[in-house]
Amino acid sequence: MWMREWWVQVGLLAVPLLAAYLHIPPPQLSPALHSWKSSGKFFTYKGLRIFYQDSVGVVGSPEIVVLLHGFPTSSYDWYKIWEGLTLRFHRVIALDFLGFGFSDKPRPHHYSIFEQASIVEALLRHLGLQNRRINLLSHDYGDIVAQELLYRFKQNRSGRLTIKSLCLSNGGIFPETHRPLLLQKLLKDGGMLSPILTRLMNFFVFSRGLTPVFGPYTRPSESELWDMWAGIRNNDGNLVIDSLLQYINQRKKFRRRWVGALASVSIPIHFIYGPLDPVNPYPEFLELYRLSKVFCYLYLDSELLNGPLLQGAGSHPALTCVVYVLYFHVVVCWNMSI
Repeated sequence: MWMREWWVQVGLLAVPLLAAYLHIPPPQLSPALHSWKSSGKFFTYKGLRIFYQDSVGVVGSPEIVVLLHGFPTSSYDWYKIWEGLTLRFHRVIALDFLGFGFSDKPRPHHYSIFEQASIVEALLRHLGLQNRRINLLSHDYGDIVAQELLYRFKQNRSGRLTIKSLCLSNGGIFPETHRPLLLQKLLKDGGMLSPILTRLMNFFVFSRGLTPVFGPYTRPSESELWDMWAGIRNNDGNLVIDSLLQYINQRKKFRRRWVGALASVSIPIHFIYGPLDPVNPYPEFLELYRLSKVFCYLYLDSELLNGPLLQGAGSHPALTCVVYVLYFHVVVCWNMSI
């Protein structure tokens, strides 16, 4: 009898504690993240608000670059190299995909790579750039969106993006070599368990899960992790992570379409790869990339860029390495091939 009462008391105490935990407000935006949001704008896509950044850079240059971020973060990933890109391009544009960052995060909603690609096209129409040739720079999740845009470009369909060049960085473009994290597997295939996991996720779980994908010399600081988490928690984004992760299953289903888009293209395609990426492991991933019919790639462990920082780059090489690495790629590699 006493034991039964003890468990009842524990249960009664746990209920309000769990309720309080589930209603923890999202963290406040840091000054830098608040500044990023304040300097951006929104446009509407089918009744949904999409956040984007649009900066004017070099005067007189015709070059435009569009940046496509990775999972599970946002356009803020690019803030460290933003100024460097404005020194090379006339327009530098980035957006938060639907379900990410400061964009709307509807639920329930069928999130798909096809919709995200259509949102990119809609943004460029909104900016009056639909007839301009665009350089794409993408990372992770953004790589798959870029592949869909490339497929549409190759089909020469009316109203599609005209791509001048494409730079991919550490995305799972080959489903057979992609090694999702345990939490990602649980969330994308967890069924009824997934909504529970998304509600129980907190900063500790998020940071401990994400940090290992960075290289040992490029780990984000705790403040940077808090910025990432703040972007996820904005508009209750943690509750749609399981829906967003369905892109992994979509990538398997549409492998022929998206991997095939990389072959036999008439534009320069480049690649930035952090060899210590546990999600897209070396050497299997790079070997498949070498077998693809692409024009050139930038391998961070090459003799040209040899060094402990570059050798230690993980899943976010373009985001965590010093600016000159990406700037070298943008200025030299693009100039050599365009």
